[in-house]
Order: sequence, then structure tokens, then C-alpha cells
Amino acid sequence: MKRLIVESYLLLLWIDLVMAFRNLQVLHRQVQRKTVGRSWRGPLCRVDELCHAMDLACVFYTKQILCLQRSAATTLLLRRHGIYAEMVIGAQMLPFKSHAWVEVDGAVVNDKPYVREIYQVLERC
Repeated sequence: MKRLIVESYLLLLWIDLVMAFRNLQVLHRQVQRKTVGRSWRGPLCRVDELCHAMDLACVFYTKQILCLQRSAATTLLLRRHGIYAEMVIGAQMLPFKSHAWVEVDGAVVNDKPYVREIYQVLERC
């Protein structure tokens, strides 16, 4: 589990650097291009284990993690471990709010399950 937390933390750090020195389009492209890989570290981890590791990495991260950063990092982590995940970006019109979350097989994995009822989906990658 410690290895997964460190891996999650490093993904958060990388995404923080991309957002600081590049832009949202670069981050979007990186998430979109990442394919599902086979884990060379042994058996694949479960979705809930990987999401829990990301949650813990967010707690230990030195800056506040926003939903877009967390969702991009979670999507990349899941894909690294052989799980096809989609980052979903949605918006609510009145009052205007935007939000990002991750889905695996159509189920929300890193947020409340009813988040799809609140936000209209704008993008999946």
C-alpha cells in the first residue's frame, strides 16, 4: 500500500507541475493518450485500493488538490494498473459549477455515485 501511495503522490506532483508550467490542454492530452497498461509488478490492484491510495496521497500532499487534478491522477493511476478508467468533466448551469470525477465501467469510483445527476457531462477522456 505504501508503494501505491507514493506512486499516487508522484502523479499528483507531476500534474501540479503540468498545470503550473503548461496548461489544461496539455493535461487533457496526456490523460487522453494514456493507454491501459499491464502491471509488471505482479497481480493487478483493485479499483478501491487504488482510489484509497490516491485519497491518502491527497491528504499528505502539501497543497490543496482540486477535483480536476485528483481525477486526472486517479485516471492515470488506474490505467497504469490495467484498469480502463475515464476522467469525466461536467458542469452545472445554475449556479455555475464545474467538477471532474472518474468512472470505471460507467460507475463513479472517486466521488459520490449521484454526481452524474448533478452535473451535465461535457467531456470524457
